[in-house]
Amino acid sequence: MNYETQVLGDSTIIMDGDDRRRSRKKLIIGAGIAVALVAAAVAISMRGGGDTAAAPAPGAVAPVVTVTSPGQSTVARTVSATGSLAARVDMPVGVVGEGGMVTRVLVQPGDWVRAGQTLATIERSVQSEQVRSLAAQVEVARADAKLAQAQLDRAKALVGRGFISAADIDQRTATRDQAEARVRVAQAQLAEQRARTGRLDIKAPAAGLVLTRSVEPGQIVQAGSGVLFRIAKDGEMEMQAQVAEGDLATLRPGNSATVTPIGSDTQVAGRVWQVSPVVDPQTRQGIARIAVPYNKAIRPGGFASATITSGSGSAPLLPESAVQSDPKGSFVYIVNGKNQVERRDVSVGQVSDAGVAITGGITGTEKIVTSAGAFLTPGQKVRPELAKGR
Repeated sequence: MNYETQVLGDSTIIMDGDDRRRSRKKLIIGAGIAVALVAAAVAISMRGGGDTAAAPAPGAVAPVVTVTSPGQSTVARTVSATGSLAARVDMPVGVVGEGGMVTRVLVQPGDWVRAGQTLATIERSVQSEQVRSLAAQVEVARADAKLAQAQLDRAKALVGRGFISAADIDQRTATRDQAEARVRVAQAQLAEQRARTGRLDIKAPAAGLVLTRSVEPGQIVQAGSGVLFRIAKDGEMEMQAQVAEGDLATLRPGNSATVTPIGSDTQVAGRVWQVSPVVDPQTRQGIARIAVPYNKAIRPGGFASATITSGSGSAPLLPESAVQSDPKGSFVYIVNGKNQVERRDVSVGQVSDAGVAITGGITGTEKIVTSAGAFLTPGQKVRPELAKGR
């Protein structure tokens, strides 16, 4: 049997072969545990970098990404708003005369009318008889005036012979003047009655488009009957856009706009003609009135959206694929001088067919990843490739 002697301090320990084997086994197990703990500590320290990506495996190839340096482009500053549609000048038409029973209605909603065109007529049999009576009175007055003039002429022929005195001449002259005055009075009364009769016709005050009709034949109407027709003067429409207080300050009369009625893909070009001088204290909004020409898609009382161009400025313009978003907001990935991916938070402006205007966060000189950004992580090594045309 083999024995091994170990001296520990002042003591001497004698170990046989089995004891030596058990001691080596314990040493091996302890060393393995120590190695495992060290490896775990290294792994934890590598994961502790948060957003920093793990180092690529030896021999891994960096992916190729397309980048662009957009520089600065001239982009329009726009304001988006919603609001209701209405006639720019809405003319209510009612009874202006004494009224009566409607005999005919000559127009329908959607018809175009000219200024003074008859929209409806009212029964006028009594008024017509009054006109004829007054016309007869005019003729009687003219006959009296003609007779008085003849008597005056004969008297003047006899005054030289002494048969008629100067006082008689004066009397006959006054009679003639009175007769002529009665003719003028009768003519004025006839003209007044004809005007009253003419006012029985309901006429368009100006040219435009008939919007509504609320009268039918047989209906009795009078001055207090309310609005019978509504006409949009010259067919001009407008959108009363509700604009936030901050955006309202940037608008001016003359700004161009594009109006899109709800439920339609028709876009109608318009122009701001009035900006509200007041702001609603409850909603903190004001009204920008946008004039638009007639279009069958523009229906007063409807709802529409508008994009108003309030000016222009310079900003980087990126394709939509380059701009991403998460709960923290909008961002882009840029490639730095070490060919590593970096996240950059940005402010997004107007979105158009030309791209997305970036109003803050980048200058346009950076190398910005245009696609595949969702598959990248900050700190990742890449091989940038400039987009064609850049």
